[in-house]
Amino acid sequence: MNDSLLWTPSPEKIAATNMAAFMRRAGFDNYEALWQWSVDQPDAFWPLVWDFCGAIGERGNAVLEHGDRMPGAIWFPQAKLNYAENLLKLRDDGDALVFWGEGKVKRRLSRGQLYAEVSRFQQALKAAGVTEGDRVAGYLPNMPETIVAMLATTALGAVWSSASPDFGVQGVVDRFGQIAPKVLVCVDGYWYNGKAVDCMAKNAEAVALLPSVEKTVVVGYLSDSADVAPIRNGVRWADFVAPHAAGEVEILRLPFDHPLFVMYSSGTTGVPKCIVHCHGGALLQHLKEHQLHSDVKPGDRVFYFTTCGWMMWNWLVSGLASGAALLLYDGSPFVAGADGKNGSILFDYADAEGMTHFGTSAKFIDAVAKAELSPRRSHRLASVRAMFSTGSPLAPEGFDYVYREIKGDMLLASISGGTDILSCFVLGNPVLPVHRGEIQCRGLGMAVEVFDDEGRPVRGEKGELVCTKPFPAMPVEFWNDSDGSKYRAAYFERFDNLWCHGDFAEITAHGGMIIYGRSDATLNPGGVRIGTAEIYRQVEKLPEVVESLVIGQDWPPGAIGDVRVVLFVKLREGETLDDALADRVKKQIRDNTTPRHVPARVLQVADIPRTKSGKIVELAVRNVVHGRAVKNVEALANPEALEHFRDRPELQS
Repeated sequence: MNDSLLWTPSPEKIAATNMAAFMRRAGFDNYEALWQWSVDQPDAFWPLVWDFCGAIGERGNAVLEHGDRMPGAIWFPQAKLNYAENLLKLRDDGDALVFWGEGKVKRRLSRGQLYAEVSRFQQALKAAGVTEGDRVAGYLPNMPETIVAMLATTALGAVWSSASPDFGVQGVVDRFGQIAPKVLVCVDGYWYNGKAVDCMAKNAEAVALLPSVEKTVVVGYLSDSADVAPIRNGVRWADFVAPHAAGEVEILRLPFDHPLFVMYSSGTTGVPKCIVHCHGGALLQHLKEHQLHSDVKPGDRVFYFTTCGWMMWNWLVSGLASGAALLLYDGSPFVAGADGKNGSILFDYADAEGMTHFGTSAKFIDAVAKAELSPRRSHRLASVRAMFSTGSPLAPEGFDYVYREIKGDMLLASISGGTDILSCFVLGNPVLPVHRGEIQCRGLGMAVEVFDDEGRPVRGEKGELVCTKPFPAMPVEFWNDSDGSKYRAAYFERFDNLWCHGDFAEITAHGGMIIYGRSDATLNPGGVRIGTAEIYRQVEKLPEVVESLVIGQDWPPGAIGDVRVVLFVKLREGETLDDALADRVKKQIRDNTTPRHVPARVLQVADIPRTKSGKIVELAVRNVVHGRAVKNVEALANPEALEHFRDRPELQS
């Protein structure tokens, strides 16, 4: 028996999947052969995705021009389509959006109601002078108005960009200031961990620093009576749409590569890069990932815990194009549910709304495991067919916990990609088994390989995750990068004409993938590359450790090229790092990895700094430890945590 095998779909379940139907249509009876065809024959594969997944638009005959160029490939050069048209194709009484604002606010919109609200908001945008190519920015929670505003914007051919309201003013200005939005949509405040957080002062300050904004629309979340007078050109949402009756949404069909979204790099090493994604690429890639890799079907109820500052929000919203209802949540995922246990509210949501797809982060899974929650005992979860995890690598123990304590018979899909591609390189697959600690497969149409330092493809060895052929979801450009130099520098300098993603990874014997962390955070003691995820996995098995962060410290100081491994640990409340615990940490790492993985120093910190989307920031900590500036602390959710790492005397000897 294969000890790594955790779940295998039954033949009946496999036969009923969209993936199996697609394989039959394409003429294949196994996934590996289908994947190989999809990357070898893009001219056949991508039109089949368009037709099978029901994309609306004029496809044209040409599929790919300059397919040997990265960047430079042009997809569907004759196509005309609109992303929003595909998300608004249904107007019936079925649920489009269900919204929970922690335990305080609950709302729902049917598909007909969503269409009507988009129509009204779009008319208001047009009255405010928004036309094709203009930018509309959302400084908003994950709530229905955000999706309404995005659809109204993109249906017109204008460009949408969003950030979460927990961003500070400078973080918002660093992002939106680069793209010069004509309209800003913001919120009066939001709920977090049961407390109201007022945003009106931040809104006024941000708008004062965004001279391009001609209208500021304020959504009433905490109340309907926010005072918009201090905000330049401020108007409440209700007043903005009041003059307009619901009618037909105006749909402008556009070229395949017309800008749709501007996304942002994390910004922890400088001003965030503005990554432009297009209508056709986002739509086709998400249709493929939802319908084929996630088995989303009409009437399914899809949830992903995300903010509007993370690309998983864009990924979630595309579920409307596959006929799914979206279950939106804003606030802390660790609010207590009906059983009084912190972290159970999302499982309450799953039961109450018939959730079919439960999306979250590896950190959430780790946290509820540490809290010893057992949702399979406290909740029914009868409707849940799949659970998704992303944001950081899901440890093998996380896989064990999900199948042991959440649900034994479902697809656990660890997925990985990023803001750079608005989608995934490696994904789940409803026709394949789940192996402990492994992402199931490379995505269809994604020519993913792992290269060693000499640029040779390897299996069963760690190396750089690359994509050797173009794909439709590549960014069309970076904003304000007229010669393309920033774009090329981001992905194409390491290996010429190949996308180098910056993940340290391995293709397994099962054809799956393990991600070991970011390449730029990979440790290199004594010239041996070590993935940070390998250390986190071992350290966070210890019950005293809540989470950890590891860096390579240049050693001795001023030395070029060699580092020593330094591990920082955040412990459970009341725990203190003494010599005995530090020794147990080192022994755990040594016994389960190699002596080179063992940290030279183990230090306790009160908090671990992370981005707004929850990713720990090893590079920012490394800069602090080495006395270098962190260029954009506004990108961090908790920038004050950096001070726990500054001028530590233990790191001077």
